Amino acid sequence: MALTKEQKAELVAKYGENDKDTGSTKVQIAILTYRINALTAHLKKHAQDSHTRRGLFILVGKRRAFLDYLARTDYDGYKALIADLGIRK
Repeated sequence: MALTKEQKAELVAKYGENDKDTGSTKVQIAILTYRINALTAHLKKHAQDSHTRRGLFILVGKRRAFLDYLARTDYDGYKALIADLGIRK
């Protein structure tokens, strides 16, 4: 399931500085997490879908890079974000 405008706006409002803050690290991590969860649910039904699996691995790598950057720059924000999103590290 794709991320709708309303869902994206909700994530931006929750994790961004303001309503138009789509580029901040926390917002991008939240959006990637939503997409990763959707692809994970898809792969539970369609285990042989290797194209989706590849896309999932790419998204996880991007999120990992954002999380590493956030941990270097704002460690307290990093800890709060992974606790809020339910990401294990």
